[in-house]
Amino acid sequence: MHPVRSVLLAASENRWMRENATRLPVFRRAVKRFMPGERLEDALDAADALRRQEGIATILTRLGEGVTQMTEADAVTEHYLDAAGQIEQRQLDTQISVKLTQLGLDMDPARCRAHVRHLAARAAAGGAMLWIDMEQHQYVHPTLELYHAVLAEHRNVGVCLQAYLYRTEKDLQAIIEAGGAVRLVKGAYKEPASVAWPKKVDVDASYLALAKTMIGTDAGARGFRAVFGTHDVTIIDAIQQHAKTTGVANDAYEFALLYGIQRSVQQQLARDGYGLRVLISYGDYWFPWYMRRLAERPANVWFVARTMFAK
Repeated sequence: MHPVRSVLLAASENRWMRENATRLPVFRRAVKRFMPGERLEDALDAADALRRQEGIATILTRLGEGVTQMTEADAVTEHYLDAAGQIEQRQLDTQISVKLTQLGLDMDPARCRAHVRHLAARAAAGGAMLWIDMEQHQYVHPTLELYHAVLAEHRNVGVCLQAYLYRTEKDLQAIIEAGGAVRLVKGAYKEPASVAWPKKVDVDASYLALAKTMIGTDAGARGFRAVFGTHDVTIIDAIQQHAKTTGVANDAYEFALLYGIQRSVQQQLARDGYGLRVLISYGDYWFPWYMRRLAERPANVWFVARTMFAK
């Protein structure tokens, strides 16, 4: 693992940094590259601007994970229900993505499942997808167990899978057979070599192999929905070339890129007729997420350093 990536991932798990760094003006200035603000209204305004100015659809997610009280999980669910209402009022092409530990998975899995069902039903009423984010490897099994249970009742639910985990190939096949939806990412947590590929070259190879499966004939025949969450231009190009070679249409799959990253790539994908959504994060619990975003591409550190210390 790249040494800078190791440091950033360690910082993302440091409690003192999490509780104190967000108060520092230098960090608050730098994080603006990746998120439009901490409030839901900031995220909705950004989504509206992308729709009006560039015709780009969006996904919203409120930052935060591992809540310790069910009252917090209940409040997060209500927040997302309110967000769905505001999305409809503004007539935005915007989906919602949730973390299960933010909805009470650690404390009451049954109640967490009820929250997801409620959100899935609300999303379906507005003709939208609901996405479930993936967290550290110990949450993969309970997350997928819950996902399959909800998918059996609500077909508008998708889940995130991480290419750096050895198990993902089997998990993907099960979701394809169920006719579900997957947003594939490389993976952003610090994981042991016993469960995840430690080298970037192996993660990249895994990602591309999984991507080819996701737009394969079998997946398409089962109604599977493929979304690729990556800013790696080499991988984006390889997916596009494979799709062309195998006769898969541009609009048969989708890309998901983060707000503020690879803007020119986002614009080109939209111009070329590919399905595209920009994932907009918001909320005050942003430090761990921010460190993981930097760790995904250590070269971002130098850009951020210039931002932090510019006058």
